Amino acid sequence: MTKRLISKNVIKDLTIVAMGVVIIWIGLQVVFGTENPFYVVASGSMIPKLQVYDVLIVQGHVQFEDVQIGDIIVFDRPSGQDRVIVHRVVSITDDDPKTLRTKGDNNVASIPGTDFPITEKEYIGKVEYVIPQIGYVTQVLKPPTNYILIVLVIGVMIVKEIIKRKNVKELSLTDPLNSNDPDSLKDYSDLETLEKDSTYSEHFDSRIPDNEPIESSQETKKDSEGKIGENKD
Repeated sequence: MTKRLISKNVIKDLTIVAMGVVIIWIGLQVVFGTENPFYVVASGSMIPKLQVYDVLIVQGHVQFEDVQIGDIIVFDRPSGQDRVIVHRVVSITDDDPKTLRTKGDNNVASIPGTDFPITEKEYIGKVEYVIPQIGYVTQVLKPPTNYILIVLVIGVMIVKEIIKRKNVKELSLTDPLNSNDPDSLKDYSDLETLEKDSTYSEHFDSRIPDNEPIESSQETKKDSEGKIGENKD
């Protein structure tokens, strides 16, 4: 039964995390207007402007018609469209339809089939922001490292759930007085022998019968003082 509860809680936590990631990812796609707003620089063709492992944030809401010479854009390679290229626009070779030629800042010349011809079909978006060197994380998280981390995260969640349920179970079974052991009550057996505070409580002598009136301590004190005075006289 406990194992089932742990499994359900772990699955619940993983589901919440997964839903959070999906919601954030969809939100980023809406904000930046592209299926993938993040790209990692994989070559040195744009050095010194872009370094290997820099992370690029691409704005897909910039229309292809608004792209100008000097902009750095992300596009699918025209020849085969099997690679994503990040290069700078160096010229507009045609206006109808608009066609661009690009070049890597660190390259000697534009490469046919890679840098041109770029049409709206190949266009993905314009580079808006650059986060230096964060792309190293993607290298660290390549398989099998990413799978190991996922297993470790799930393992930690399971262990935390086990410890949590164990603590709750022990707390529910705890008997501070240990009622099954009379000796454990010894520490509380002398409560009746403690000196009572007359300021906050009214005391009764258990030896006085119920049918006899009870005198307060102040009246008794007065009588005693009176009797002493009389004896002196």
